[in-house]
Amino acid sequence: MLQKLLNKETKLSVIGLGYVGLPIALEFARKMKVVGFDIKNDRIEKMRKNIDPSNELESKDFDGCDIHFTSNPEDLKDATFHVVAVPTPINRHNLPDLNPLLSASHAVGKILKKGDYVVFESTVYPGCTEEDCVPILEQESGLKFNEDFKVGYSPERINPGDKEHTLTKILKIVSGSDDEALEVISAVYESIIKAGIHKASSIKVAEAAKIIENTQRDVNIALMNELSLIFNKLNINTYEVLEAAGTKWNFLKFFPGLVGGHCIGVDPYYLTYKASELGIHSKIITGGRVINDNMAPYIAKQTVKRLISNGHPINGARVLIMGATFKENVSDIRNSKVADLVNELKSFSVNVEVIDPHASSEELMEEYGYGLVDKPTGKYQAVIVAVNHAEYISLNEVWFNSFMDEKALFVDVKGVFRNVIKKLEYWSL
Repeated sequence: MLQKLLNKETKLSVIGLGYVGLPIALEFARKMKVVGFDIKNDRIEKMRKNIDPSNELESKDFDGCDIHFTSNPEDLKDATFHVVAVPTPINRHNLPDLNPLLSASHAVGKILKKGDYVVFESTVYPGCTEEDCVPILEQESGLKFNEDFKVGYSPERINPGDKEHTLTKILKIVSGSDDEALEVISAVYESIIKAGIHKASSIKVAEAAKIIENTQRDVNIALMNELSLIFNKLNINTYEVLEAAGTKWNFLKFFPGLVGGHCIGVDPYYLTYKASELGIHSKIITGGRVINDNMAPYIAKQTVKRLISNGHPINGARVLIMGATFKENVSDIRNSKVADLVNELKSFSVNVEVIDPHASSEELMEEYGYGLVDKPTGKYQAVIVAVNHAEYISLNEVWFNSFMDEKALFVDVKGVFRNVIKKLEYWSL
């Protein structure tokens, strides 16, 4: 399989060209013929012009790539090795939404041929690949799993906005439906991954390994957030406590904050869903999710309480939120907890404005019902730095003072301005 791909006698396809799929497709396309498939025509048109719709890659990253971008599933017929990298979100009830993954499985199944390989990269609960996706592949193709086609699972580990830990520099977990599949799939990925391959003993092990990576981070951040609630009552700064505790060599350096996005804020729900199917009620994971999901309302309420104590009328009070994306230095607004912060403040009749140098005002309006202002307008009774974009880090107190009211409140969610703000009333998690 690898030799045929490298000789360009056959093609590799990538289904789903988001922040995960596009880098994979382009990396493979430097060595073999690739079909890049996405259901959104507007995204396909941008990529044909060497534009990454996720704003993660530069135009030069498309150079020298033998890739055909398409929204026509018929074009997938030319490929014999298929990589599925579609999103796996949750619905409004915090339950797994497998629709994109199952739709991709139907599309691949319709063009699947004897001898083909299908590798899933989307984050799922253990068992999903073999229990949910494989039956669809068999049903649509009329082929027999492991006799006529092979399947694997190789979880994505891309970190949006991280220019250091890029695709080829991250150790890749690989698994296969049998020994032959594991060897073939490993060989294909080894052709592009410089950091090396870890061969998992089964698909379920690889699925579980991926989902606990983000669950572990979620639980640890939840502990920090719970500590910040305690330390706030004790009137001590959480970041000063963590700075002191961090002088011990084996102290784990996690920090409080808003936990959103399409990984840490989502993946634990896939694991708790599967656990409940097995009759296990996960207390630690669920508890962590409850804490983290409630941090935005907590920040909003603390802001309102402090405004009241400073003598500011809440009805019509002006608050500026800096940052709207789910994390710093990215344009991705999916599952951004800043939206919860905006909504909670508005529920108190606060007048909220939001700025962000990376986010799209149109996307925010479509997704959450609010847009952006280009720059601070007039005087604010409070400023909340919610996302630590690089553009904000060098700002000083004089700049903030220029558009803040007398007795205004400065809320520094992640504590980066702790040693910068001296005169304004300051609060952080």
